[in-house]
Amino acid sequence: REREREREREMILDDRRKIGLGLTGFGVFFMFLGALFFFDRGFLAMGNLLFLSGVTMLIGAKSAIRFFSRKRSRRGSVAFFLGFALVLWGWPMIGLGIESYGIFLLFAGFLPTILMFLKKFPALGSVLDKPWIKKALNKVAPANLPV
Repeated sequence: REREREREREMILDDRRKIGLGLTGFGVFFMFLGALFFFDRGFLAMGNLLFLSGVTMLIGAKSAIRFFSRKRSRRGSVAFFLGFALVLWGWPMIGLGIESYGIFLLFAGFLPTILMFLKKFPALGSVLDKPWIKKALNKVAPANLPV
C-alpha cells in the first residue's frame, strides 16, 4: 500500500516538471516554426534552447547529463549537438536534418509508447490498424509490441 502511494507521489507533476514540459513543448513548436519559415535560424536556435532547457527541467540536471552522455546515446547526442552548432553557425537546413536524426536516435526508445498512446485516439487508431501501416510501424518499433 505504501509503495502505491509513493508511486502516485512520483507520478504527480510538480511545478518544475510542469514548466519543463511547457518549455519542451514550446521548443518543439519553435523548431516547427523555424522549419515552416524556410529554416529561420532564430526560431530554430530558440527552439533548441527551449527544448534542451525543458528536458533538463523535466528530468533534472544530473539525469539530463547522464541521459546525453550514456554510451548508447552518444551517437544521438553528438548528432543533436552537431546539428545545433550548425544551426547557430548559419547552416540551418543541414543542421536541422542532422539534429532531427539525433533526436530520433535519442528518443527512439519512446516510440512504441507514443504509438500505443496514439492508437487510443479513434481516428488514428483505425489508421494505425491498417495492415500495411502496421507492418511499417513494426519495422520501426519493436515487433513484440502490438502496434
